[in-house]
Amino acid sequence: MFAALSRLTTALYASPALLLTLATLFWGGNAVAGRAAVGEITPLTMVAVRWVLVIAVLWPIYGATVRKHWPEIRGRLWFIVVLATTGFTIFNTLFYVAAHSTSAVNIGIIQGAMPVFVLLLALLFYGTPISVPQAVGVGITMVGVIFVATRGAPWAVLDIGLAIGDLEMLIACVFYSYYAVKLRERPQMDGAAFFTLLALIAAITSVPLWAFEIATSGLKLPTTNGWLVALYVAVFPSCLAQLFFMRGVDLIGPGRAGVYINLVPVFSALLAVLLLAEPFQAYHGLALALVIGGIWLSQRKPA
Repeated sequence: MFAALSRLTTALYASPALLLTLATLFWGGNAVAGRAAVGEITPLTMVAVRWVLVIAVLWPIYGATVRKHWPEIRGRLWFIVVLATTGFTIFNTLFYVAAHSTSAVNIGIIQGAMPVFVLLLALLFYGTPISVPQAVGVGITMVGVIFVATRGAPWAVLDIGLAIGDLEMLIACVFYSYYAVKLRERPQMDGAAFFTLLALIAAITSVPLWAFEIATSGLKLPTTNGWLVALYVAVFPSCLAQLFFMRGVDLIGPGRAGVYINLVPVFSALLAVLLLAEPFQAYHGLALALVIGGIWLSQRKPA
């Protein structure tokens, strides 16, 4: 049995397409988990439990590597704290708060626009040029996001306003994109060990937010379903998806691996319809096509 499991694991780690597809499937499932958590576990409890569980699993494996790199980490500690706080703590907090007032389909499609924010922030911080196809792609993607945020009526946005959950999700995407862009400045250390360090910081920085939630709203312990949702989030989107994606990048490079991120909004929409019975409107289909098409254009490089 163990030999068969070892062969299966070896085959999985040699297949970038399978690794990257599973990673994006798990990330797509995070939107569904956010909606399933409503009424079962509070958003800040979810964030705290998520990262505490992750660090409980990863620290025994990678803690020694993190300690070995402490001299490099110490000089960049505040930068790393900002990375973990923006990319993990704040992003996840806004993500799960947004799930209380918008659908998993919307969350997935808006999250799919993240590569566009990465392009824009890379231009802002590093002067990375944006080609004409990329600029067109950015515009198309943002039209798709506007269609979702206005429920297919962008011309009426001044009258009806934007859904608060969609705005929170857009802000969350900006925070995560900042984290993604600034990752290029991280210390030179093993990717899994660095992720473990970020998870440790996220677990620590989520505690004050959780304490604030308790002080203002009272302590609300998760239900059984809430614990199950938190366990899914900790194991699949947090641990396995990250490790699978890093392995996929090692096998085929970041450029080709990044294309798979386009699957996240597709999986989010599909899982929301199948598992939560959320309605899939015509404007969702149009927005999904615009977002994916825009990202495809924005990833094209000039000859």
